[in-house]
Amino acid sequence: MFYDSTFMILIPALVISFWAQMKISSTFDKYSKIYSFNGYTGAQVARILLDSNGLYDVPVEIVGGKLSDHYDPSKRVMRLSYEVFYGTSVASIGVAAHETGHAIQHKLNYVPLNIRNSIVPLVNISSNLSWVIFFIGIVLRWAGLINLGIILFSAVVVFQLITLPVEFNASKRALLILRNKSILSENELTGAKAVLDAAAMTYVAAALMAVSQLLRLILISNRNRD
Repeated sequence: MFYDSTFMILIPALVISFWAQMKISSTFDKYSKIYSFNGYTGAQVARILLDSNGLYDVPVEIVGGKLSDHYDPSKRVMRLSYEVFYGTSVASIGVAAHETGHAIQHKLNYVPLNIRNSIVPLVNISSNLSWVIFFIGIVLRWAGLINLGIILFSAVVVFQLITLPVEFNASKRALLILRNKSILSENELTGAKAVLDAAAMTYVAAALMAVSQLLRLILISNRNRD
């Protein structure tokens, strides 16, 4: 949509997004071949960390797909991909611990997580509707619709930006707990950190893409008014 000179704004974000996806894939594959000395599976690590934080009622389930691991705050369920659930690698344990970090954030009412969760319904609607409204506004040259489209898309930008501290904090919590409970050795922690750092770059790339898209909408809007 709107394939013109403003598309150039997206190129840096597209390049970084492609690099981030390649980075997380290669890093996870690398450390999924390095098995932890203690031999815990991702599911066992998640259970240990959840229980140690009083989250006995949060179940750990299997979900389909690769790197589809997530904590569902609405249902208070930890969902791990097959590879992470049964895996005993440094990568699997790192990812499982990271998702546990989100469960701990939820329990502690971590403010950025609460903000992100509260705007999810708005973002789900505005992510697609914003483009439709903006496009109609451009066609009709109706400034009100153009501005509404930009405002709605701004919610997507806010969501992506607030996601950054949520993800960074979850990884920080994960690595700290893994060290304190001696689940991973220092050398193994280096591998787990590499995996989580690579995963974090995908969120940075997503935030950069959202900001770039918003800037593009603003430039198109200004050009339309000239």
